[in-house]
Order: sequence, then C-alpha cells, then structure tokens
Amino acid sequence: MSAEVRLREQICLLARSIFDRGLTGGSTGNISARTEDGGLLVSPTGTSFGRLDPGRLSRFDAAGHLVSGDKPTKEMPLHSAFYETRSTAGAVVHLHSCHSVALSMMPDVDPEDFLPPLTPYGIMKLGRVKLLPVFLPGDPAMGDAVRGLAGRRSAVMLANHGPVVAGKDVEAACNAVEELEETARLAMLTRGLQPRMLSPEQVRAVVEKFDVEWDA
Repeated sequence: MSAEVRLREQICLLARSIFDRGLTGGSTGNISARTEDGGLLVSPTGTSFGRLDPGRLSRFDAAGHLVSGDKPTKEMPLHSAFYETRSTAGAVVHLHSCHSVALSMMPDVDPEDFLPPLTPYGIMKLGRVKLLPVFLPGDPAMGDAVRGLAGRRSAVMLANHGPVVAGKDVEAACNAVEELEETARLAMLTRGLQPRMLSPEQVRAVVEKFDVEWDA
C-alpha cells in the first residue's frame, strides 16, 4: 500500500470518528493533509465527515492545482493560509463543534486567548487560540485573517462558526481540535461557577516544560 493510499484512508477514518462522536454534523467541517510530494488531499465540498470516500478526495499538486477527485471544500482559502504561514503544518482540520461555537458567542471571551486555562492539555496541544470575527462561509477574508497572524497561532476560532487547527500531521491536527472542543465544553459547563483555573505560574510551567508556542 502506498503512502498516499494510507493517508487517504487515515483521513477518512479520523473524519468518520469525529462525525460518529458528534463533533461535527451533517455536511459540515473539512479536513486536508500534505502528501509526500508537497501536494494536498482535501475533503470535497458538501460532503459528510461520516461518509468520505478515499478515492474521491480532492487531490492538489505541489503547485496548488486540482489534479483529481471531486471539487474541494469552499474553505480552501482557510486551509491554504495555514500551509502558507506555518511551515510545520502537515494537516488542517475545521469543525462546527457545538461547545466551541457556543463559547465563541459569549460576550466576555478574550479574542487573544479564546480558551480559559482549565487544563494543561489545552495549553500543550493548542497554545493560545485566537478568536476571529464572523465571516460568511467560504469568504476568502478568513484566509487573509489567518495570514495576518503570520504563523503565530496553530489554532483559531471562527466566531459563530467553528474551530480551525493545524498540526504536524492529520492525527495531531485531529487530536488538537478535539482538545479545543473539550476545553470549550469544560468552559461552558463551569461557566458562572467560578472554577479554579491554572494560575499564570502554572501556565508558564506547562509552556516551558512542553516547549509550547506561546506568543505575547
């Protein structure tokens, strides 16, 4: 089995797992991953994470040309922006996950640090998450907003829409976006209850021990 065939199957397997656990529903969400030759495999537009076909994934060559498969997701500008600005990005995942979207609607959320410091793992896997404003689905301005971060964030939250996370490979990206949703779920469950969060000193200790990207 070739590396690309394995990657195609892995994308579909992970997407199905995300769908089956209700982390994105219907035909929402999209996923992409780098191939060995510098191209991309991307989930097609209008497809469900629960029913992706390995053979119909959109295939781009290293120059960014669609060479086979179905028409790609309309959120390609979002994916492209992460690959262009983060040399370590091997995959990008975008979901419409319930709790993170709910948290993005709260008026007191910090746009520079979307997730509260509730657990070490949210910090370890995501660093600081930037809350971006509301965009129309497919708006190229989403990609411009990510480019404006100049590669400083591996994860962003599109307000009233959903999280987008880049990782070194497709498994890492999926694990990180799930951690984002779980942290947002904890934040919503404990909202108004004055939970005991990690102190600034504890956050710094996690950042330093696990070499987390943590811009000012």
